[in-house]
Amino acid sequence: MELFVDPSWTLVVTTIVDMAIRVLAVIIVPRNRRPTAGMAWLLAIFFLPVPGLLLFLLIGNPRLPRHRRLRQREINQYIRDARSHLERGSLRPNEPAWFTSLVRMNRELGAMPLTGDNGVRLIPDYDDCFREMAAAIRSAREYVHLEMYILKSDPATDDIFRAMEEVRERGLPVRVILDHWANLSKPFHRRTLKRLDAMGAEWHFALPIQPLKGRWQRPDLRNHRKILVVDGDVAFLGSQNVTDASYNVKKNIRRGLQWVDVMVRLDGPIVSSVNAVFLSDWVSEAGTPPDIDLKDMEAGTGDLDCQVVPSGPGFEVENNLRLFLGLFYAAQSKIIMISPYFVPDEAMLLALTAATKRGVKVELFVSEELDQAVVFHAQRSYYETLLRAGVRIWLYPKPYILHTKGLTIDDEVAVIGSSNMDMRSFGLNLEVSLLVRGEEFVQQMRKLEGDYRDLSRELTHEEWKQQPLRSTVLDNLARLTSALQ
Repeated sequence: MELFVDPSWTLVVTTIVDMAIRVLAVIIVPRNRRPTAGMAWLLAIFFLPVPGLLLFLLIGNPRLPRHRRLRQREINQYIRDARSHLERGSLRPNEPAWFTSLVRMNRELGAMPLTGDNGVRLIPDYDDCFREMAAAIRSAREYVHLEMYILKSDPATDDIFRAMEEVRERGLPVRVILDHWANLSKPFHRRTLKRLDAMGAEWHFALPIQPLKGRWQRPDLRNHRKILVVDGDVAFLGSQNVTDASYNVKKNIRRGLQWVDVMVRLDGPIVSSVNAVFLSDWVSEAGTPPDIDLKDMEAGTGDLDCQVVPSGPGFEVENNLRLFLGLFYAAQSKIIMISPYFVPDEAMLLALTAATKRGVKVELFVSEELDQAVVFHAQRSYYETLLRAGVRIWLYPKPYILHTKGLTIDDEVAVIGSSNMDMRSFGLNLEVSLLVRGEEFVQQMRKLEGDYRDLSRELTHEEWKQQPLRSTVLDNLARLTSALQ
């Protein structure tokens, strides 16, 4: 008997399903979501109901699983209870009222206190950074903690791995955290894991995508932090991964791309806060903390005030975005931003354009060329608004990728760390930023900004108006996709 399906019924069912998806999307999608992100998702689902729904189910939740968020709250409370170990050093006098309130906000969101008497030194050279990190690892007397978004055993990083091997030969623990997905897709992955195993390092993947082992969350969440702590006495923090400056990727090598990064070397009480970030991630991935205590360090080699600001999908709000917004509105004379991926939300764009109207000089350093086409075009879609507002945009020359993430406000306050000024860093990545108060460090940043300015060319509004229509279309399409969070 031949089965017959009335085409009219197929059309009716399809129409009902299509309408149900759209109606449910209007109810579910906007809830507790930024308006721009909600609108982008609704557009995707309305134009392509079934594919849009499947994509939303896969990556529509920008938060970590509930048990991970609960664990982060427990960790934050532990850090607050450990304030006697973290609130150390004498703070600089004459703190502006806005800075006091900003520090309080950071403490409420990320739990870390402001500490005084810290030494902070920029390391702007890629190879010098590896040399200094390897030397610090070799000096270990108790332990080594390394957390990297990308960690690769390649010729450029061999000295760091040899340093860790020497530490293990002396019987000291070496603990390593590396992002799962970011490393899985890069060359030398198996070689790196074999070397960690061979030396006897304790290591864990961050945010592993291993459904057969019950480990699953939104697949594009990343642990983007870059941290090294040795003995709780010295720490490194910034934007540089432990890998070759080309990332060993064939297309990067073919295009001649080289990453330009900055790390800071820290000593003083702030090292315990950096270590606390590592330990919180270790507990999240390993389940149990290592048997160590945070050090009661009174003073380092400088007198800078510092606060660590962790952020990411384990927190209830975007800690790094609120930090940046607070600084933009506090600025009185100058805002200088360095961000390879600059895709602001509406609040940040408003804060920057409002700053120029207050007479604040605003500059932005970005790369002339990027490795990620969608982000590159999304970023370009904001240039028109920025240039019209009076923001000066500096393009770092290709084939270099300016990967540094930095911000200076007036002449006394700066931020350095792993966080870009884009929606991914605000909502999807685990990041760590360092807030520093002190003219001495801002002067180091001014020297770095000056070096970048000398190498870059300024993008003018007249030049930008000559962009072809096809580029404008691509930029605007990429801008819409950037809000899908």
